[in-house]
Amino acid sequence: MTAFAALVGFFPLVIASGAGANARHSLGTAVFGGLLVATFLSLLVVPVLYVVIKSLESRFLSDKADPLPPSTLESHSLPNSQAFSNRQAGDE
Repeated sequence: MTAFAALVGFFPLVIASGAGANARHSLGTAVFGGLLVATFLSLLVVPVLYVVIKSLESRFLSDKADPLPPSTLESHSLPNSQAFSNRQAGDE
């Protein structure tokens, strides 16, 4: 929404006429075009690239990921007080 408002605000520079119109036209064209391209890239290209990279990551890294050893899973799945009390009960 902000980018759209900025594009509408810079459009009069693109269609400038009168005294100094050449300077306003060149500045307006550069700013308007840059903002338009940046908006397009951020709204369309970046999310598509994110999905593509995540799918490639899941495809290539799913086979290489080593599961945690069972002892690591047990100690991390319990809150600290329960893990401590279970270790004491097993030591007895």
